Amino acid sequence: MRLSLTMPPPYAGTHRMVARTHSPAHPVAPGVFDPGAGAGVRGMTCRWVLAGAEHHGAGGGSLVERVLGARGLTGASAAAFLDPRLSQLHDPSLLPDIEPAAQRILAALDAREPVAIYGDYDVDGVTAAAILWRTLAFLRPEAPVHTYIPHRVEEGYGVSSAALGELAERGVRVVVTVDCGITAIEPALRARALGMDLIVTDHHQPPAEASGLPDALACVHPRRPGSAYPFGELSGAGVAYKLAWRLATLAHGSPRLGAQARTLLVDLLALAALGAVADVVPLVGENRVIVRHGLARVADSPFVGLRALTEAARLGGARVSAWDAGFRLAPRLNASGRMAHAAEALELLITPDQARAGAIAQAMEARNQDRRSTERAITERAAEMAAHAGMTTDGSAIVLAHPDWHPGVVGIACSRLVDRFYRPTLLLCQRDNQCHGSGRSIDGFDLHAALDACSRHLISFGGHQMAAGLRLRSDRLADFTAEFLGHAARALPAERLVKPLRIDAAATIPELTTDAVARLMQLEPFGRGNPAPTIVLGGLRVLGPPRPLGPRGDHLALLLGQPGGRGLRCVAWGWGPRIGHLPEGMALDAAVRPRISTYSGRSQVEPELIDARPVGR
Repeated sequence: MRLSLTMPPPYAGTHRMVARTHSPAHPVAPGVFDPGAGAGVRGMTCRWVLAGAEHHGAGGGSLVERVLGARGLTGASAAAFLDPRLSQLHDPSLLPDIEPAAQRILAALDAREPVAIYGDYDVDGVTAAAILWRTLAFLRPEAPVHTYIPHRVEEGYGVSSAALGELAERGVRVVVTVDCGITAIEPALRARALGMDLIVTDHHQPPAEASGLPDALACVHPRRPGSAYPFGELSGAGVAYKLAWRLATLAHGSPRLGAQARTLLVDLLALAALGAVADVVPLVGENRVIVRHGLARVADSPFVGLRALTEAARLGGARVSAWDAGFRLAPRLNASGRMAHAAEALELLITPDQARAGAIAQAMEARNQDRRSTERAITERAAEMAAHAGMTTDGSAIVLAHPDWHPGVVGIACSRLVDRFYRPTLLLCQRDNQCHGSGRSIDGFDLHAALDACSRHLISFGGHQMAAGLRLRSDRLADFTAEFLGHAARALPAERLVKPLRIDAAATIPELTTDAVARLMQLEPFGRGNPAPTIVLGGLRVLGPPRPLGPRGDHLALLLGQPGGRGLRCVAWGWGPRIGHLPEGMALDAAVRPRISTYSGRSQVEPELIDARPVGR
């Protein structure tokens, strides 16, 4: 089964410019940057990791070819990566249990049995619920479909037996979970006792054995025990999208859908893309296809709520990048669940009322401002506490609790501390003799496995390698903290507590033409698993005094180059405090992310400086 749909090229406005994939090779001057010597190189802020050293020197082809080669992509695989097509999406029928799930849902719709979609309060869960709701409303407009999103603070993550009881009182006979449920053992038994059919769709860490799965009618999960699905990294919204696709073909009686159903599935990619980016799944394989095509649909989406969201974020009519989705759209959607109730975000994504959508989007804007100020306060207080406890220097992880922290915001504060200190971080709200909160991890440290190793102290926990939620009694906090910190110390030697910076290729300044950088941008969307290319420019000097940028001088503008050669203006975000470490004339190797800036209609290459290594260091 293939989803054969006709779509304009994503990023059609730049397609002509980026279509070329070859250019004359510009050899790197001998001795400018030595990849062999670069193994284990430490810059001013990061540990440099050279990916595929054979692609760093002269003779490696064009810059984009060297970057792709360093990522293991050559020939046909490189061509497929540069041109992700909907035909690359796998047949949803390959997902385990999707057939009984789709059949039961359609039977319920046809019999007018009430169906409930049970989601989660984050962006992935809300977009997953919206995908399924819109699909059911399209297939059977008169069918009774309910939605249920738990309250982040009052109910917490996952399926609850109490919520199932409430749905049963409403007459619901079929409950479909999205982005949750794979560990809902007790709730599944409760659903069966209530005479309800429970269908689980999820992507979080599944049990190791099939015997550990919930006793549900169906458990649709790409990585569940016994699954042969070819791609295991779908988001919750991605799994919901696959179920929506299978429901459409099953209802139609053929893999070849009608025009309206095909249009719906293309439009739903925008929601699936938001869920994938917000949940930080690897942007490779099917996720790359979903996000590339989905983001291309956001700006002109027929969903009035999505358009209202982009307008509130001041992105109306603009091409939406993965960065925009992750840092401008997702925080606004998340603000409802963090500061109020995520049901508001779901309503935004499913309402047909333009005025209502605009009102919700404006309310979200206000909530997001509140979230920002709350987040800053938590982050700064937690940073002080961590430093005082020696966790930012001597420790391998950060575990902190405070009674005044907002439980809906501690997760994003964790992310800020990970960015600052590069350590796995758990922040907990301590109230009513319980601690509950969130954690974020670093590359190579499986947070879910770490919590599992300390689970004797916990009431509950869930999540995946990079993010998790947990709950424990306050009187177990000290023992849990000691055990978790010990586990992290054993798993993370000192060198792994220095943030790694993957270097894709070495280049020279003359190579960084607007055409070459535009071709690099064809690797978008960037994110986990497919970061923006980082290039080393070796043997440079600081050609003039760095210039502070921003009202407080938090950032720097630098002119880098070789004496007598063309200088390259770079921007270093957050490097204001390091202005004294980059004096005029300093010799260095620079790790940069190439980008094109446009001023007054004129485009020029202006890389972002990520790190620098003084030559000889």
